[in-house]
Amino acid sequence: MSSLAPSPAEERIPREIWVLVAAALVIALGFGLIAPVLPAYARSFDVGVTASSVVVSSFALMRLVFAPVGGRLIGRLGERPVYLLGLLVVAVSTGACAFAGSYWQLLVFRALGGIGSTMFTVSAAALIVRLAPPSLRGRVSSAYASAFLTGNILGPVVGGTLAGLGYRVPFVVYAVTLVIASAVVAVFLSGASLRPAPGSVPLPPTTVREAWAHPTYRAVLGAGFANGWSNFGMRVAILPLFAVAALGTSPAVAGLALAVFAAGNACALTVSGRMADLRGRRPLVIAGLVVNGVFTMVVGVTGSLWLLFVVSLLAGAGAGLFNPAQQAAVADVVGNERSAGEALATFQMVQDAGMIVGPVLAGVIVDHVGYGSAFALSGLITLFAVVPWLRAPETAPTTT
Repeated sequence: MSSLAPSPAEERIPREIWVLVAAALVIALGFGLIAPVLPAYARSFDVGVTASSVVVSSFALMRLVFAPVGGRLIGRLGERPVYLLGLLVVAVSTGACAFAGSYWQLLVFRALGGIGSTMFTVSAAALIVRLAPPSLRGRVSSAYASAFLTGNILGPVVGGTLAGLGYRVPFVVYAVTLVIASAVVAVFLSGASLRPAPGSVPLPPTTVREAWAHPTYRAVLGAGFANGWSNFGMRVAILPLFAVAALGTSPAVAGLALAVFAAGNACALTVSGRMADLRGRRPLVIAGLVVNGVFTMVVGVTGSLWLLFVVSLLAGAGAGLFNPAQQAAVADVVGNERSAGEALATFQMVQDAGMIVGPVLAGVIVDHVGYGSAFALSGLITLFAVVPWLRAPETAPTTT
């Protein structure tokens, strides 16, 4: 018989991981600075709502398109150089946005930022895979996700305040914070052992084909698409509109539903990473997908604002349950002995694809059928993602 092994009491998350977590907080804070002002900034160039939305979408589209190239760059250059280069690309492009003289300049600069974003996102995932002890992968994923969540919550608050100084100021502030973050990472990860020792024969990178052969990786891709569709895309785009149109709230109050979802996510993250390390990845992923899927379906039939808050809180808790376990499962599959940039980039691509496609199709469903059907479909997609996990093996470290 084998049982899941708890991590040794003396084992601690490495310092290099905490550096990446701190950088993630700074990056997310900075992104939140510009999120509230970007659409209005685009419209200041005398364009319509559709054109301003294209500026927002161009960032995600370039992330999706460039992800395979980012994965190959990691295999050639290493995780740390690609991470730093990606941060600097976003810093330069964001700073350029502050000085854009036309709508088209803003569109190009923002799209270039998407290229840098996918570079540091995929390389950060690869760094965590290489640096995190296998028995702590759940906790590391939880800490990293918590940093991004905190930044995404606080960033728009600060960004809304800075917007009073002008649309361009948040972009300058974000660019400066990215330069600082890249400098900190460059200094504190300079001694990290990420590449083979001189004279040794490096192992070949883990290919997507190799990862795909593992049923857990296939299950992760399905859950990643559902997560991108439901929680990163459709919920952000449709939930505030639903609260205004169906419940008669103001846009400001409707936005609180997203904050409540984030609060549920944060509460679950405090325990889900440790549970994924101690109890295994599968139970947390399956439970989280079920909770998230069921309460996403219920959103469309809520008849009051307070019921919407309760449902959003529970749906957020479901997402917080499965995300760290899912990230840890990816790391379990690809391992930390070989570069896995392409396999990790594919996972990122699938999630980004869900985030792009979800709001578009949900919007079409809302226009022709209604909000209830749009949320029902999103919930069903999340529940359907459970099926591959029922047949996927447990990947958490075990001992006999």
